[in-house]
Amino acid sequence: MSLRDQALQILLICDPQDKALAALACQEALQGATGPWLSEADRQAPLALTPEQAAHMPGRPARPLLVPAKQVPSRSPFTLEGRAALLHAICHIEFNAINLALDAVWRFAGMPAAFYSDWLKVAAEEALHFNLLRAHLQSLGYDYGDFDAHDGLWTMCDKTKDDILARMALVPRTLEARGLDATPLIQDKLTRAGDQRAVEILDIILRDEVGHVAIGNRWFHHLCQARGEDAVSLYPQLVQRYEAPRLRPPFNEAARKAAGFTDEELAFLLGVD
Repeated sequence: MSLRDQALQILLICDPQDKALAALACQEALQGATGPWLSEADRQAPLALTPEQAAHMPGRPARPLLVPAKQVPSRSPFTLEGRAALLHAICHIEFNAINLALDAVWRFAGMPAAFYSDWLKVAAEEALHFNLLRAHLQSLGYDYGDFDAHDGLWTMCDKTKDDILARMALVPRTLEARGLDATPLIQDKLTRAGDQRAVEILDIILRDEVGHVAIGNRWFHHLCQARGEDAVSLYPQLVQRYEAPRLRPPFNEAARKAAGFTDEELAFLLGVD
């Protein structure tokens, strides 16, 4: 089974723990490979879903219940239940991020081998994040699935399934990059709530997410160059075409620069001409 086939099989796993462990095991196997791990035929061949696979894409558990984003209640992080709900929301993002990375590996043919190894590495790190958050959530007396959640990340993933350039523009470097901005603000609240373990976990996530967004930026610019597109002028066109959210400040400019955003790209986000 090729790496891309393996990614598809892991993507279809419904149980969160099984999916996370499979993603970690796949990345470990790739790191230990001593010979060619992706043949030219595997790299080039598009993979097709069976009707049954398409109906269960992506694999996920029966809970959490998925509701419109506006129906997910906001709770104070200064109560135990509210803090658990906040951590659950982040845990759900990390579970979805495993799926997003795996989807990039299996769906898009014809990319350099480094593209597939990059996104498998991301899937494994997102699996680690999910496991850390879920374990902490369980220590508070809750578990993944105990609160409602929304499906915004996967919705954009589905919208961009036919254009890899749009996927790179609007998932890793738009929706996921928002975590670079939000994480320090969440850490401040959790510090005031006295949850130092959660703050430590978010330190790990923020460190790794800078690298994940950098991967998205790198492949976005690679694809723009290959297609003869100007990355700065194309991005707002893609935001409009795919109805992506226009991000609002505050922005973590230091983290975004570390992740490869240029001054021109940051100026667009800030609304500076």
